[in-house]
Formats: sequence, C-alpha cells, structure tokens
Amino acid sequence: MEPKHLDVKYDCKRIRRMNEVTIMDLPRVIMAEILSRLPIKPIFRCKTVCKLWYHLLTSDPLFVKMYHTKSSNSPCILLSINNSVRLLVELKAYYDYDSQPLNTLILLSRKFHLPRPSDLLSDDLFGFTSVKENLTLIGSCNGFICLLNGWSHEKNHSVYINNPLLGEYFKVKLPEKEKRVRCVAYAFCYSEEGSGQYKILRSVKVRKFRGRPEVLELDVYTLGVDEKWRNVGEAPCPVSHHFGKVNVNGSLHWMDREKNDSIYSFDIGIEKLKSLPFPPGLKTPSPCLMLVELGNCLCLSDNISFQHIDIWWMKEYGIAESWVKDRISLYNIPPDSCGARYVPIIIWKDGKILMQRERGAQLISYNPYDKQFTKVNVYGIGIGATKYVPNLYSLKTVMGDNFQVSNVFAKTEIV
Repeated sequence: MEPKHLDVKYDCKRIRRMNEVTIMDLPRVIMAEILSRLPIKPIFRCKTVCKLWYHLLTSDPLFVKMYHTKSSNSPCILLSINNSVRLLVELKAYYDYDSQPLNTLILLSRKFHLPRPSDLLSDDLFGFTSVKENLTLIGSCNGFICLLNGWSHEKNHSVYINNPLLGEYFKVKLPEKEKRVRCVAYAFCYSEEGSGQYKILRSVKVRKFRGRPEVLELDVYTLGVDEKWRNVGEAPCPVSHHFGKVNVNGSLHWMDREKNDSIYSFDIGIEKLKSLPFPPGLKTPSPCLMLVELGNCLCLSDNISFQHIDIWWMKEYGIAESWVKDRISLYNIPPDSCGARYVPIIIWKDGKILMQRERGAQLISYNPYDKQFTKVNVYGIGIGATKYVPNLYSLKTVMGDNFQVSNVFAKTEIV
C-alpha cells in the first residue's frame, strides 16, 4: 500500500493538468489567428497533427480567409526549370535574405501539388510509361495557376487549372484541333469587377485558306460557367511567349513581338480589345523591351544595357502623358551579380523592387530610396520567375458543382 503523501502528490499533478491551458483549449478564432501566421511548410506539417487541425487548415472558411489576408502581403515566386514549373519560394518580409543562408522552399511535385492524371503519361521507345516532363506555367491569379502540358502546337496538348497548395486541379476541355490551326498561345486572367470570374484567353493563328490571308482569332473560356470556348474577335498581332502575361486594371496586356512598338489590352470583364499609347519619349523601342506589372502599375522594362535598367511607369492607366521614366544604374551592384541583365519581377517589402537575372535564378533587391542593391539568397536553378500569392481556397469554389475537380493524391483520414 502506497503512502498517503504519494496520493496527495498525484492529486496535485492532476489539479495542475486540469488548470493547464494548451493551444487545443483556445477558441477557434484564436487558434485560426495563430496558425494563419505560419509559413506554408509548417502549415503542411500541422495538417497531420490531428483531425481538428486537418479540418481547420483545409476546409474552415475562417482560417482560409485569415490566411489569405496575411499572405497577400507576403508574395511568393514560382521558379521554372527547363520550361516546367518546379519550385515555390515564399518571400516573408521578416526573413533576413541578405545575411541568412539559402532559405527554405517547396518542391512542387506531381505526388502532392501538380496534376498527374493518365494523360500526362507517355510511352517511350521501349514501351515503358513515364510522366511528361513539361508543365509550362501559363499564368497565376490569386493562388490558382494555369498549366500547359505538352506544346501548344501539338495536337494532344492539355491545359489545367491547379491549386498547388491543396493539390486540386481541373482539366480544361479544348476545342477540337482544326487542320488550319498553326499556332496557339494561352493566357490566364481574373476579372475583379462584376462576378469576379476566372478566364482563359487563347490566341489562335489560322492558316491561309482559298487565297485568304492568315488570321489571328481570340477565344475565351470562363471557368465554372462555359461548356465551350467562345470566339470574341480577331487578335491584332502575332502570338508570342509573353502573350497576356501582364494583368493590370482588369485587363491583359501584350506587345507586338515583330514591331515591338504597340501595346494591346484585352478587358477581361467586357471582353473587348483595345490599344494603349506608348511612352511619347520612347522613339526607338529596344529589342529587350518587355511589359511587366509592378505594384499594380503597367510598366515597360528595358535591360538592353549592362550599365543600367530603364523602367517606364504608366502612372495613370490609359493616359499617354502619365508615362514616367526611371533609370536604375547598375554601377554599385554586388560584384558577384554584375555582368548580367536583370528583369524586375515584383514590388516587395518597403517598396523595394525584386529583380531576377535574365536566364538565371539569381535575385537582387533594389532600394529606390538609397539606390542600393542587395543580393537575395534564394536557392534554385530556375530560369523563369513568376509572382504567386498563396491561396488555400478550394478550386471547387470557382468551378461549382457542375464541373469535376480532381485531387493529385487520395485524401486519407487523420488518426
């Protein structure tokens, strides 16, 4: 028989345990507030802790809304390798990218993040089945990405809408390939006005037929609404690699890749095409001129020189006189980053401009106030970087009940 003082000791322990408060005892709103501040990788780990956290992090509207609000201020970038999207890098404002070693990243795989249906499989010469390597990024809107599998000039290419954080995807039904179609380019966009719809725009070059010249047609597909593609008119210029990459003021933008002196705009809401004025002071456009979006502003970037970068800002959308030119000198760029051309990607913490080395994954940050550069230590060997805002909203909220949304991996019960 145990002494009475041991019983008193055990009773004291039980009383202390009863008075202890853990995170599991917190109200749902406080628990969601705490978890919504975590980076993406810890959120993935937290989903496996228990059923409560799994459902909170995957399906609770309160947590999703909180996380989306906070993540919109901490953008990410998607890095592509060999024309295929592969890496997700989270750019947190509190992280010291200047002095810290290589920061963490997320490897996007077909096991957890990207589409891996049967039509991504192909047989090689020996009869072995393998996964096609290229999932080219068409565009990114509010955490959803549009992917091209195969090449657009191939008859059996596929287009997917994907939420890589949830492993959800939707295969877009494409029109039957016509014999006269020579080239197709896709763009992914979102219209904030009206019903807030996601759309895919495609430019199709059609061969000459019975003496008629080649024509460029524009087709639109609205996610969760359209069963078929709709023709919305003719395109004004040949398609290019940068077709529809810039989404500003509710419109997609691109330039004539041959003349390089015209900006075209497609209003996503009303589905109308128009042209925008070029900067009046830009007399002879450079072959390195390209459209970019910086801080919701339409910009033209010219990096033809190794000594400087010219950025033209359209301060008032659609107004020719509002174009303003900034010249960024590269004389004080870090020694291990010099001798290369850089392309601006996004405006991030404290108004700094994040730039990527052309044809490489090296990143630098430019402070427009003190005109200083700092190297951003991001691991990766990608050659293409795209702005990405993380989103935990299900793709089913966009597609509705009439369209089938698939999962990359089978969901399992958390024990």
